[in-house]
Amino acid sequence: MNWTQVDIFTATPAVDILSVKLQDLGIRGCMVQDAQDFQEFLEQKDGKWDYLEDGLMELAQRETCITVYLPENAQGAETLAAIRAMLAQMRAEDTEHQYGRLEIVCSGICEEDWANNWKQYFKPFPVGKKLYIKPSWENLTEEAKNRTVLEIDPASSFGTGQHHTTRLCLELLENEITPQTKLLDLGCGSGILFIGAMLLGAATAYAVDIEENAVRIAKENAQKNHLDNSMYQIACGDIVSNEALRNMIGTGYDVITANIVADVIIAMAPYFPQFLKDNGILILSGIITERAQEVLNTITAYDFAVLEQREKAGWCAVKLQKLSGIATACDTIRK
Repeated sequence: MNWTQVDIFTATPAVDILSVKLQDLGIRGCMVQDAQDFQEFLEQKDGKWDYLEDGLMELAQRETCITVYLPENAQGAETLAAIRAMLAQMRAEDTEHQYGRLEIVCSGICEEDWANNWKQYFKPFPVGKKLYIKPSWENLTEEAKNRTVLEIDPASSFGTGQHHTTRLCLELLENEITPQTKLLDLGCGSGILFIGAMLLGAATAYAVDIEENAVRIAKENAQKNHLDNSMYQIACGDIVSNEALRNMIGTGYDVITANIVADVIIAMAPYFPQFLKDNGILILSGIITERAQEVLNTITAYDFAVLEQREKAGWCAVKLQKLSGIATACDTIRK
């Protein structure tokens, strides 16, 4: 298997938090070149440097960089898209500009080539009992018979359905959709979850992503699947920091999906009760198993009960229900 080096350019204050966030994306190892470490090395008072290796001074002046290696396949492309979305979230939150530029460079291959090269690995496949996922460049097979076909071209946005987190989410979602379902998809990526829900019969959907590129791709995918554009909305923004966006989203949703990462789900926790109806369903995914209990402890504190939990290859997805007839923690916050 071929691998591509992905360099994330940042600043020293972001190294620890980035390392944790990369782990939450399933990346088990990374290499850190911290410019501050080199500077402290050169400034040691006890050091007597008669000779410095060529390039060391230049290295000390470089940006802090975290390097990871991703396989050149569909899984690697999904992980790259997830990294892009995570960096966009961090840029939006970095109001004091402590984290550097938070940009990535893929060595040996440009991002456009990456987005095309992995297509050879993306073949049609069934998900759950009802859906059949296919890219636009592949033909239908016999497997698609008696299934709902969802055509998805994720480009550089997360969500082909091949990643375990997306599959788990779709499997938990399929039995929750009725002709009356009003769905909210937070962190929509390619749009695969809300599009799948609408193809299965949901009445309306509201999708949100923090990255403009994801919003554009989700709109394109919705059109590919011939959805009625009067029945869904797609917005760009961060619900945690943007009260106006939360007000636009409104309330009364039957189902919320959030296939993101643990830290973002935890940050969103106070707002889930605000969006959902009593007895509404919350489906969460994108959680590494090591952090599943931490996420569940946070969410259940806002008056949710766990209905089902599934795990696959180190990833966890969970279905919860909003309890009715009691004041939620979000109500307390608003007071």
